[in-house]
Amino acid sequence: QEQRNEAADTGLTAENGEAIEVSATGNYIKWVEFHATCEALAAAYDLDVATCKEKIHLNWIELLAYAGAKHGGKFDRNSVREIETVAEKLRDGETTMDQLTKDMEYYEYYLEAYSAVLSGMVGEFSLEEDGQWKRYYGLKAFSPVAKGFDYSHYDDFGSSRSYGYSRPHLGHDMMGQIGTPIIAVESGYVECLGWNRYGGWRIGIRSFDKKRYYYYAHLRQNFPYSKSLKEGSTVTAGDVIGYMGHTGYSDKENTNNIDIIHLHFGLQLIFDESQKDGNNEIWISCYELTRFLSQNRSETVKDASTKEWRRLQEIIDPAVKNYESSLKDAKQT
Repeated sequence: QEQRNEAADTGLTAENGEAIEVSATGNYIKWVEFHATCEALAAAYDLDVATCKEKIHLNWIELLAYAGAKHGGKFDRNSVREIETVAEKLRDGETTMDQLTKDMEYYEYYLEAYSAVLSGMVGEFSLEEDGQWKRYYGLKAFSPVAKGFDYSHYDDFGSSRSYGYSRPHLGHDMMGQIGTPIIAVESGYVECLGWNRYGGWRIGIRSFDKKRYYYYAHLRQNFPYSKSLKEGSTVTAGDVIGYMGHTGYSDKENTNNIDIIHLHFGLQLIFDESQKDGNNEIWISCYELTRFLSQNRSETVKDASTKEWRRLQEIIDPAVKNYESSLKDAKQT
């Protein structure tokens, strides 16, 4: 599985034309393309937040799934207008999402697929202000690059790679400077930490619902991670987890063999645990998603004594508390 983080089948077409796998454990999705644009994501998100206290609270993932199902997963410059038009009808009580989608053959597929991508990113959280914790509703996921650190990027998903063997690029490269703090996009737990010949020093973080696996690779030589991090560690969205570098492409640990300093950021979707490793992995394009997340970049400060960067403003994510409580309950039983 490790080499497949940068060297897997593209998953750009469904095997045998089918997007659903039937197994002994039931039906599960085996193929996803995620083409929602930054503009569509922002429009749906703004409507979700704007209506969070209204009688009809619009769900941004449902809005995106509706637009996706109508056009076979394709988004263009008209998608924002379409999302806003259907949202107006829903808010006015003219119709419901159930009524709108009852005859849409693939709506449930897009809803489950887009939920797998986005379900951990919007919700309730608390920020400390003036010595008190205040509750908010909104975007609680972060850009993978800390605030104040420049980076460049472009849509490079599926481009060719040749180290080891010819293969498509199944992640998103964000170019910057050595030591740039790398941020946990979503709260979760560290599933892997260490060296891989392709990704160099890398971190794999799994979402609490186990649907998403975030992969951060080519981290800095000699000082790749936050010192407190280890396999099994719980992280909160916005935490500093590591530092940008150019390690990798070598069997020898701690080697800089990547020409360009960058973060390789990947997002794998997992609908069935058999998809975590092997030939059925689903990796999605993250370019538009990182553009959307750039509105929420974690501000960091450097500790002069430890040389570590840490987040400036702490947050409380209920998902972290729920996960840690479940671990305690499991130990007690």
